[in-house]
Order: sequence, then C-alpha cells, then structure tokens
Amino acid sequence: MSAPTLTRPASRVRASRPNVDGASLRRRTPLVFIADHALLIALAVIFLAPFVFVLLTAVMSPEQAGTAFAWPTSWHWDNFAQVFDKLPMLKYFGNSFLYAGAATLFMLLSSVPAAYALARIQFRGSRFFMFAIIGAMLLPPQVTSVPLYVMWSNLGLTGSLWPLILPNLLGDAFSIFLLRQFFLTIPREYTEAARIDGCGEVRTLWKVVLPMARPGIAATSIFLFFASWNDYYGPLLYTSENENAWPVSYALAQFRSSRSVDWNLTMAATLIAMVPVVLVFLLAQRSFVRGVTLTGVKG
Repeated sequence: MSAPTLTRPASRVRASRPNVDGASLRRRTPLVFIADHALLIALAVIFLAPFVFVLLTAVMSPEQAGTAFAWPTSWHWDNFAQVFDKLPMLKYFGNSFLYAGAATLFMLLSSVPAAYALARIQFRGSRFFMFAIIGAMLLPPQVTSVPLYVMWSNLGLTGSLWPLILPNLLGDAFSIFLLRQFFLTIPREYTEAARIDGCGEVRTLWKVVLPMARPGIAATSIFLFFASWNDYYGPLLYTSENENAWPVSYALAQFRSSRSVDWNLTMAATLIAMVPVVLVFLLAQRSFVRGVTLTGVKG
C-alpha cells in the first residue's frame, strides 16, 4: 500500500519576487529608458542640433552673431520683429503660398486622373507611359531649363511665378508615380462593383477611389507643397529680375547676401519661413504618415 502524497495548496504556492523598493524602481526607470533608446536619442540630438543653433543665433545681438560664442550673452527676441521691418515678408509669404498652393492644386487636377488610368484602366501602351514617367523622374531639371526658358520668354511670362505653376497642369512625374502606387493598394472589387452598378470611369474615380485614397493624395500634396515652398532654382531662373514675384526661399538668399553681417536677422527670417511648413505638416501628419506607409505596397 503506497503512502499518500501530500500536495501543497495552490493558494500557498507563490512565485518568489525580489523585494524591490518602489522609489528605487522609479529612479531606475529614466536610466533604463535612456539605455533602451540610446540610438534614437542620439539621432534626435543630431537632427535637432542645427535647429537649436539657428534658434540661438536668431536671438543673439549683432555683435555676437557669427562669433565662436554659441550661447547668447543677451536674448534679443525683437530680432523677429526687425525682420518684418527690413523686408516685406508678408509679400514674400503671399508669393510662396501662391506658388505652392496653385502648383499643388494643378498637380491634383492633372496627376490624379493620370495615375488612376495607369492603375485601373487596361489600355495599349500603358507600360510604355509608365516607363516614360519613371524616365521623367530621372531627368534633371537643368537639362530642360534652356528650351523652357526660351519658350516662357517668348510667351512673355518670365519675371513671374507662372512658368513654375502652369507646367503642373500637364502632370508631375513623381506625383503620378506615387498616386498610381497608392491606387494599386485599393482592392479591385470596389471599382468592379461600381462598374457593375453602371458607374463610368469618372464617377468611379470621384465616388469610390478618391474617398479611399485620401491618405495618398494628402501625402503627394504635402510632398509637392514642400518642394514648391523650398524651391530656389526655379525662382532664381524666372523671378530674379522682379522683386515683387520673389517667394520666401529666394528672398532669404538675397537678404543674406545684402546683409551678410546680420546673421541673427538671417536666422530669425529662416525660422519665420519654417513656421508655415511645420504647421502644414502637423495638421496633416496622420494622413501623411498613413499615405507614405501604404504607398508602394503593390508594384
């Protein structure tokens, strides 16, 4: 007869835990966080260092700006107001918004239908057009600068921003490619169901595809808006002789060259020019990140 085995009640079986003081755990938490994210923190410092340098220089005195002293001895926040006194910044901002806003709008009117046709409509030569768009993306803009300048000069549009805005009515190669990649991520069942219900291609694009493609359209619009806002080569080529048509990007370069010793005002003007771009990105951050993430899933 075997002896009965004694089992310990489950309620008494407890895993041994180290006796850790709560205060010491709280003290260790920041150190553990820094150790776990050391690489990301280092990259953040590297990316933020130029912005901090620009900000510190913007609030320096004219005598200290440009010297070896990195920390301001006195804080001059009135430098931002002096920028508006010395330059017609509101006019330059208006030109930049006209350039970036109109170019983005014209790009959407032309690139969205083209991208939809390449993604959803089967026609002869579609592959050739796709390779042509990729080739246009690889073509440097300086190659076509001379013939385009001659054409716009004969039309009498040099000295204005229209030579930079109107070409977007014919589509933008990068925007068409990006939108086409996003349209490919939309299941074909939706567009096929719309065609079965009697919708044409235009109505299918307007009613079905565009509401589902808002993140991709937002990402593409932000890309072109930023590129137009920061464009320097185009305004240098077409608006250099007309100060009334200068955007912020070109005006900042002229401000720096004409006032090469006022680095504090130059940095203050640079920060002012960054404000609209940062606000646009913050307002559309969620759609932008989602559009960039989903674009390119299918080839």
